[in-house]
Amino acid sequence: MSKERKLKFGVLIHGVGGHIAAWRHPDVQPDASISFDFYKRQAQKAEEGKFDLVFIADGLYINEKSIPHFLNRFEPITILSALAAVTSHIGLIGTVSTSYSEPFTVARQFASLDHISHGRAGWNVVTTPLEKTALNYNKTVEEHPDHPTRYRIAAEFLQVVKGLWDSWEDDAFIRDKESGVFFDPSKMHRLNHKGEFFSVQGPLNISRSKQGHPVIFQAGSSEVGKDLAAKEADAIFTGHPTLEEAKEFYRDVKNRARAYGRNPDDIVILPGFSPIIGSTEEEAERKYEEIANLVSIDKALDYLGRYFDHHDFSQYDLDAPFPDIGDIGKNSFQSTTDRIKREAKEQNLTLRQVALRETTPRSPFIGTPEKIADLVQQWFEERGADGFNLTVTVPNTLEDFVDHVVPILQKRGIFRTEYEADTLRGNLGLPFPVNRYTNEVLKQ
Repeated sequence: MSKERKLKFGVLIHGVGGHIAAWRHPDVQPDASISFDFYKRQAQKAEEGKFDLVFIADGLYINEKSIPHFLNRFEPITILSALAAVTSHIGLIGTVSTSYSEPFTVARQFASLDHISHGRAGWNVVTTPLEKTALNYNKTVEEHPDHPTRYRIAAEFLQVVKGLWDSWEDDAFIRDKESGVFFDPSKMHRLNHKGEFFSVQGPLNISRSKQGHPVIFQAGSSEVGKDLAAKEADAIFTGHPTLEEAKEFYRDVKNRARAYGRNPDDIVILPGFSPIIGSTEEEAERKYEEIANLVSIDKALDYLGRYFDHHDFSQYDLDAPFPDIGDIGKNSFQSTTDRIKREAKEQNLTLRQVALRETTPRSPFIGTPEKIADLVQQWFEERGADGFNLTVTVPNTLEDFVDHVVPILQKRGIFRTEYEADTLRGNLGLPFPVNRYTNEVLKQ
């Protein structure tokens, strides 16, 4: 293991949580999803723990069966801008869809957040899996692009946004009061993009920040998703139930990046994990059971159905083998639905077993702080991860991790004790993106 290589950590600030019944726990703040004070406390606790980033996920379609957090939550750019004012080092990552947004607007939003935060912004690029999102954007469900088309849109969208972020060279704004020269016109550049999906002239009406571009995150784990990540992303959010699967994903993406002529170390891979920490193994198990026992089978079926474009699983026999539902869900969360169907078939699982397991997944990261630290170190050193994105399943997980696990990792020398830089890109160890127009001049 390289001495320079250190763990990276993020935390998903998720209000009342991604678990369908966590809001019912007595220690959960029931309005946390729309409580700025809650988000502020979480962000500041993560910064106390020297985390690299906080992450705000998003979605654009809900119905009566949606997870409680999804029904009533902040829009990412808005809450991240507020958090920028109450933090000073931690990165601020938000999800914005390429299927239901415009490149110029997204480029401007994240460039603004990057300036507000002094170089700490990041964009989680998603293609929006739920077909019925189209109904909220003046379209019919039939107009929701299929999986391959969504990724073609995303690839072009990214190229446009990155091009717009280079509209101004870093020294374009002179601001000389004596001469009256505000900017150098030769260092302003129009993109003049005309492609398959977008036509954008530019320039963007905001300059680059101190980190050059906001950091690009990507979360797709399908083949086309991994390919886009390997080609364009700076960091990847992913998820794997076992170390072996994590190592295979890690090798795959890093090799794809190398094939695109990139340095594989310039992509940070952050699997999501939901540690449950107790002073003893028994206490950690009790915490897991408390959350799992809050879920009724009806709610579990609703949760499972979301992955399959809100398919109604209540029509099937709960204790029969998982039903053959064909290609339902293939145009939604494809990598997730493929995994669920594969595991159900290979392990001969019933519908009841699948629903309960998906609602409250049993993470290997359950136990004492020492056990959690050991597993984190193993995944890191065996190249299953460059770090982790923490998801809170039981109350106070972030506090427990920062107070009890982080000091162990710091003592072992694999996690920082102080921030190395004042930008997100710097703390992640990513290279500064030289403006394409400046770069052209340098090459001449």
